[in-house]
This record gives sequence, C-alpha cells and structure tokens, in this order.
Amino acid sequence: MERVTGWKPVGAAKDGFIHLINSGATALDCTGAAGGRMKPFWEMTEQDIQACLDATDWCRANYQYFRGGGFSSHFRTQAEMPVTMLRLNIVEGVGLCLQIAEGTTATLPEEVHQPLDQRTDPTWPTTWFAPRLTGEGAFKDVYSVMANWGANHGVTVYGHVGADLITLASMLRIPVTMHNVPAEKVYRPHSWAAFGTQDTQAADYAACKHYGPLYGKL
Repeated sequence: MERVTGWKPVGAAKDGFIHLINSGATALDCTGAAGGRMKPFWEMTEQDIQACLDATDWCRANYQYFRGGGFSSHFRTQAEMPVTMLRLNIVEGVGLCLQIAEGTTATLPEEVHQPLDQRTDPTWPTTWFAPRLTGEGAFKDVYSVMANWGANHGVTVYGHVGADLITLASMLRIPVTMHNVPAEKVYRPHSWAAFGTQDTQAADYAACKHYGPLYGKL
C-alpha cells in the first residue's frame, strides 16, 4: 500500500491490515454509519437505518460471479470498530476446527482506498481489518494471519468475543486452531489441565479428541 499510494498507515492500520471484500450483498450496519458501531437489530433506530442506507449504493452484479444478475450492496466501512473474525474448517481426521482473529476495522483516506479497492471488484463492499498482533506464531504479523487462515473467507462480528467463542468451542469439543485472545481471558473446562498445561493448544486438541464432539448430536 505504501509503495503504491505513498501513504504511511496510521491509527488502527499502522501495523498492516486485511482487505475484507464481500462478493455480493452484506450487512449494511457494517458501514459504521450507525454511530460508529454495529448494533443489535432491536436497537437500530429509523435514523440509524437511514444512515446505513445513505452510506450504501447498489451496483449491477458482476455477471462473471452472479449470472442470474441482480444488485450488490457497495460501501466502505467508515469507522474504527472492534470486531472478531472467525472461521470453522472441516479437517479430515479431526473434524471441525475454529479460527479466531480479534481486531479493529480501519479507515483509509479516499485517495488511498480507491486504487487498492480497484484491484478486485469495485462493486463489492469493503472493510479494512487490522487484526491484533502478538509478535509470534500465526499473529506475528498480518501476513502470517492470512497465511494460517483456512481460506479467503470468514465471518466478522461486532466486538471482541473470542474468549466466549473459545469456551463455547470447548463445550462442543471443537479445537481452536489459532486465536489472539489474551491468555488471562481464556477459560476452558477444568479437566483440560489433565491434557497438559504448557502447550494449551495441543491440550485443546487432545481433550476434544478424547471427549468426542457434541455438535451435530440430538
């Protein structure tokens, strides 16, 4: 980005970011127009709804992707918001695995956003996402986050909810492949300690394998 546009990133974008661009319609509250946050639907006022619509335009669908035609919502997230990106992968021999990346949406100047946005499909909505880096492992830098991500898709939700997802995953016996949640916020069942306390990720895999999955069962 700096090489192409000459702009040195600041704020949430200062350590790098990922271009989250959705191929088609997406949730309009990700515009950040509702007071710089994504609200539960029951808290959205008529003013919030109108602000999100005003921040969105509708482009003809790209026929290479959507041969049936239609329209794509198009906007750019215009607020720095705390978000969590997550993905479930199905791994042969393991089952479901969860990936988590907490971070912040970033805003770029218009003259920087435009040339970067043109590299993919300019009719799609864009969110610039800066994951919180730890300096090691999968979160050594932004490139490492994507290099370890299961594929070029994920779900992004408002707020930092990684700790809750880790606990939920342990209850369902889904091992967590990668996350950047601070250790003091992570809670798993007490019995996980019997599978190791030094390498908590290996212990997570071992415990989930031993107890067996609870998801998909009646």
